[in-house]
Amino acid sequence: MSSFVLPYALHGRGSHKVIAVHGWFADRSAFDPVLPDLDQDAFQYALVDLRGYGEARAAVGAYTSGEGAGDVLALADRLGWDRFSVIGHSMGASVVQRVLASAPHRVRRLVGISPVPASGLPLPPQQWELFSSAAHMPENRRAILDLTTGGQRPAAWLDRMVQRSLERSDPKAFRSWLDSWSGETFSAEVEGSAVPALAVTGALDPALTAELTRETWMQWYAQSELVELRSAGHYAMDETPLELIRAVEDFLRADGDGPEAG
Repeated sequence: MSSFVLPYALHGRGSHKVIAVHGWFADRSAFDPVLPDLDQDAFQYALVDLRGYGEARAAVGAYTSGEGAGDVLALADRLGWDRFSVIGHSMGASVVQRVLASAPHRVRRLVGISPVPASGLPLPPQQWELFSSAAHMPENRRAILDLTTGGQRPAAWLDRMVQRSLERSDPKAFRSWLDSWSGETFSAEVEGSAVPALAVTGALDPALTAELTRETWMQWYAQSELVELRSAGHYAMDETPLELIRAVEDFLRADGDGPEAG
């Protein structure tokens, strides 16, 4: 496994380097809706496929946030990026918080989009049944998508998101990742971090809410900010891409560090 390299795509040519990690339902194509309007002069984004997803769909592994963080750092080394910012959506936020825990001196800024807290996200029994069986039940994936976007999205969008999820994820990995992001706790490893940290939540998401973020993310990170997007649920990249870009890039642009090498 030591020779494994996360599949990735680079976008932009800016001096501020950023690694973006997708969530539970999709590979790096989750970020496709925002790509046309990113500031590619100021930033260079590396979008990755975690093990079990996309071009890494067949990659073996433990499928944990810790392993994912190690893979992200190995990719940064390969790219020659000594310092960089990280963005994670949902489950991906657990991975990038692990990156911060492992190598705090390398992280310029931390962004979580509907972030799973570093304390995990324990699910009540009924929800656990829904989520844990979603690996092999497309109708459960659809129900989760509908639930986490407030029941407000078109049926065709729900169907398309389910189809993409089935095509871009390995069922065994999908199921294993659930154990990691829902059950692992490492908040003690990030608590008190002075790395600037932005959380973006969606008002239509009943699970990863602004309130939960205030009780977790905002308590752990000394320089934390919270932006709640009123028209978004759990998938801000699809639901409100322009508002998301503005919130994230304004935050990244506030970094005072000089140009990065690499």
